[in-house]
This record gives sequence, structure tokens and C-alpha cells, in this order.
Amino acid sequence: MNIKLLFTTAILITLSSCSNDSTSDLVTPTNNAVTIKYSSDIASIINSNCLSCHASPPVNGAPMQLTTYDDVKNAILTGGLIDRISRAQGSGGMMPDAGNRLPQATIDKIIKWQTDGFVN
Repeated sequence: MNIKLLFTTAILITLSSCSNDSTSDLVTPTNNAVTIKYSSDIASIINSNCLSCHASPPVNGAPMQLTTYDDVKNAILTGGLIDRISRAQGSGGMMPDAGNRLPQATIDKIIKWQTDGFVN
């Protein structure tokens, strides 16, 4: 009888000490619910970082233009755009050429745009 009482008491103490009131162990949620769109998110990145060479027509030896939604989508699908912008600073073929590597958050946004299905 004493063992049952001791066991029951131990279980009640254990269960009553468990709670979810702590915020220190919570994971910061990522904003994966937000859909990245070309018109509101990607076009400005391309305009600010790529069009000095990838204009229409391309200049400075750029092999393609990146002036439209279709141009950018095609560059990701067949032109290796994500590989080129993801290379380490100073690596051969890194884009923007002769510039600073895009911030990783910007690269991640372009990758998420692809993952989201190239929403216009």
C-alpha cells in the first residue's frame, strides 16, 4: 500500500511539474507561409543587381538578358542563375561579376521563389 501511494505521489508530482509556459525553448518560426512573387520580391533584386550587364541587349559579355519574368525564370531553369549567385565571394563565375555576393537572405528569397513555383 505504501509503495502504491509513493508511486502515485511521484507520478502526480512529475505530471504537475510539466508545463509549456517556457518561451526559452521555442523555435522561431520561419515565414514559409509567405509566397515569394516576381513582381513584388524578385524584380527589384534583379533590377538592382543584374541589369547593369543583363539588360536588353546584354552588355559587358553577359550571355543573356534578365529584363522580364520569363528571362529570369529561364535563367534559373536553364542558365544556372542560382548556382552563379550562390558561389563564394571571389569564386570564378560568381555573380554579380566583379561585385559583392548577394546577401544569403536575398539568395534564399530567389530560391524560395523557385520552390514556390515562380509566382508572378
